[in-house]
Amino acid sequence: MSTSQSIRRTPVQGRSQETVQKVLAATAGLLAGGQPVELLTTAGIAAAAQVSVGALYRFFPDKQAIVDAIALSHMETFQEALAGRMMLAFPADPAAFLGAILDAFVEYLAAHPDFRTVAFGAPGGGRHVSRSTRDAYAGSGEVSEMVRGFLTEAYGVEITAAFELRLRLAIEIGDRLLACAFEQADPGGRAAVVGEAKRILVATLFGG
Repeated sequence: MSTSQSIRRTPVQGRSQETVQKVLAATAGLLAGGQPVELLTTAGIAAAAQVSVGALYRFFPDKQAIVDAIALSHMETFQEALAGRMMLAFPADPAAFLGAILDAFVEYLAAHPDFRTVAFGAPGGGRHVSRSTRDAYAGSGEVSEMVRGFLTEAYGVEITAAFELRLRLAIEIGDRLLACAFEQADPGGRAAVVGEAKRILVATLFGG
């Protein structure tokens, strides 16, 4: 699944592309400002984007499609940044590699509150990324493929069926632990949860 699959029709003209970007930017701005996804409406998004509701519906079938498009766009950006970061300073072993990925994702989430809101929910709300979209950027997505590639080529890890199961479990566990980390009221509490998450995920994947 790619970002374009969250859009009803692919914009080919400049004005159409501009409408899509206005809708995504306006939604991201509302989410970054702390508005829970539950309170978003297509009418409110259209007003913030300064487009008509009809223009919004030309490209997005519903609010969920907009939220998913934002999530996928962020994950594509994160993947590119992560690959560049790894090339600049490659971790010494698989455990350090896993920790570096977690640190990079935490930093990205902290810097992009709109993504954090759709991924883990605003205070008092819930997460709203669809399961299919989560799978697209997690268990069966390009980020996981990149992780498998690094583990195989850089560290000689054999990707067996048993490892694939452990990887799926690690993704689910990591998702819940990161949600817990961002629920902490202070940076120290968040850092403590992230540190424990690293230990748990390394043990899950590598038996350490």
